[in-house]
Amino acid sequence: MLKKLKITGWKRIVLIGAFGMFVLMLIAATVLYFKISPELPSVESLKDVRFQVPLRVYASDGKLVAEFGEKKRIPVKIDGVPPLMVKAVLAAEDDRFYEHPGVDYQGLLRAVAVFVRTGEKAQGGSTITMQVARNFFLSSERTFTRKLSEILLSLRIEHELTKNEILELYLNKIYLGNRAYGVASAAKVYYGVEVNDLTLDQMAMIAGLPKAPSTFNPIVNPERALQRRNYVLRRLHELGAIDTATFDTAVKRPDTARLHTVTEEVDAPYAAEMARAVAVEMFGNEAYTDGYKVYTTIDSRLQPVASAVLRQAVIEYDERHGYRGAESRVTLARDSTMDDWEEALRDTSSAGALIPALVLSVGEQNATVYLGENRKITLDWAALSWARRYVSENALGVAPKSASEVLHVGDIVRVRQTAPNKWRLSQLPAIEGALVSISPADGAVKSIVGGFDFYRSKFNRVVQAQRQPGSSFKPFIYSAALDNGFTTATLVNDAPVVFDDPGLESTWRPENYTGKFYGPTRLREGLVNSRNLISIRVLQAIGIDTALRHVSKFGINAERLPRNLSLALGSGTVTPMDMVSGYAVFANGGYRVTPYIVQRIVGPDDKVVFVTTPTTVCSACEEPAVTDDSVAGRTAAAVREASKPEKIAPRVVSAQNIYLTVSMMKDVVKRGTGKQAMQPWCGWGLTTPNPWAMVSPERVQRCRCG
Repeated sequence: MLKKLKITGWKRIVLIGAFGMFVLMLIAATVLYFKISPELPSVESLKDVRFQVPLRVYASDGKLVAEFGEKKRIPVKIDGVPPLMVKAVLAAEDDRFYEHPGVDYQGLLRAVAVFVRTGEKAQGGSTITMQVARNFFLSSERTFTRKLSEILLSLRIEHELTKNEILELYLNKIYLGNRAYGVASAAKVYYGVEVNDLTLDQMAMIAGLPKAPSTFNPIVNPERALQRRNYVLRRLHELGAIDTATFDTAVKRPDTARLHTVTEEVDAPYAAEMARAVAVEMFGNEAYTDGYKVYTTIDSRLQPVASAVLRQAVIEYDERHGYRGAESRVTLARDSTMDDWEEALRDTSSAGALIPALVLSVGEQNATVYLGENRKITLDWAALSWARRYVSENALGVAPKSASEVLHVGDIVRVRQTAPNKWRLSQLPAIEGALVSISPADGAVKSIVGGFDFYRSKFNRVVQAQRQPGSSFKPFIYSAALDNGFTTATLVNDAPVVFDDPGLESTWRPENYTGKFYGPTRLREGLVNSRNLISIRVLQAIGIDTALRHVSKFGINAERLPRNLSLALGSGTVTPMDMVSGYAVFANGGYRVTPYIVQRIVGPDDKVVFVTTPTTVCSACEEPAVTDDSVAGRTAAAVREASKPEKIAPRVVSAQNIYLTVSMMKDVVKRGTGKQAMQPWCGWGLTTPNPWAMVSPERVQRCRCG
């Protein structure tokens, strides 16, 4: 028979007090619930969440050109994450995730116990579901109201979503340091691999980051990070996810984390900037966060060649005008160390293929320079002897006879690699250049280089710089002449002439480049040898207005061109893009196409949201209709009809005119002022680690270079 439990004295008082405290807390919680609950956001949005994914720009073949956006994130499905990675995250953050209803009372009781014992609101008690609620909907402030909101939201989330859906949100949303959000992005940032290629110790390192991404960051604090990684490995072992042998092996492995930037597979920064501007114009600032993918028309094979060609041409032109001396100079002590050398180069970055170098010693006809990262090279006399002192644009100093006339110890200079194990003194060019190539069939931009180095100058000279085209403008004038009674054999007098043109400031006495006059000359020879006086007389004969109307057919804005005879010598201002689109008419047989660089844009749901429909050359579309009504005839007609482009490029110049003009232009290269274009060029590979990786053995043999 049970005896009645008698509670008397102080025990009764304690029990009544505890019960009263419980009732008060229950009442407070109820009041807070009814106050907070209506203000809580709906968790429905989590079912269609869009992560902040950066804007990515690609070449036409899908190779990465650039990435824009503050947050690095690569969304991944839960079944795309290695099971051991999932277990590592659960071991570090919430090992009872699949057991609790979103709130782990054990963890909360531990947090309450800490508060009662210390009087401080300790971090703790948060499940993965609660972290999802906080990261998506709440702030990080540590208050009881926010904690209660977090608990209520967590219960709602667990009711609306499955455990795997919640975990997928967490694995993609969680911040892991160095602008990396989500485990897939962290794998790229810290180890440069896909999440499926992580080793166990690397998974543990990433899994340990959510608790404190700054404190346990393997880049900033490798010792604390290693301790945290080993803790995660130990938890995996305790939970039976890995055996003892696997644990022992993993815990002994050194950490290999380092900062990996986005690997750009194609060096086309000017193209990337043009594509970025298009995306932002269409989608606003959401372009940087909604995961848009812009596919450009850039050819990943041609782009590096274009960059190398442009840089080599600019460098060679600049060097022909002399050496302007060191960029700066530092004082080096005799006992200076590699740390001192690194410090001297710290604020000087590479530009294009030009690498900064510190002069360590100067010999009679050689010099030793330091390139950074424990690299020293010797510049021989062949690398230095070109450096005659720059005096003016048209004057050079005497040729140097010793290295000391060119370099001094402590100079910070530039060097470039010209062949395997061969280097040459160089300098930052004082001039700039631009290059663009397009497909004459539809105007697709295949390569574009807007300047020597995008990071020195973001001004895109292909589309922004208006310059005088000079003699390259003459084919348009000759084409206009052919449309107005001239033939390639028409004689034009190459003789002195004086013009008192009201459109010019003073009397004009033009001359040929050679300073000579050649008398009656056929039109073809006038273009082949770029005779200025013939071009002027041709323009005078057909009339300026007639010439401007013809030039506008090539897509060149006639309003920006002068209305005087200097037009024949290319004194107007055009952009390189104007010129390439004009020359495309010569290349495609007389059709005008519009240059474009964005091929298509793919939205965050991997659906195409924009496609460029280019004007495309279709010479077959001009053919007369076939009257053959046979089966074969009808089939051929159907094929031609199906192959017609959506937008047909208009014919602007006759086929006969184009044929004759191009014929004359070919002679310019074969035997005229453009003969140098027939020479093989040997400057490949300036933008690649191995300068000769892009050159076939046959090309090297033919060039006889280096």
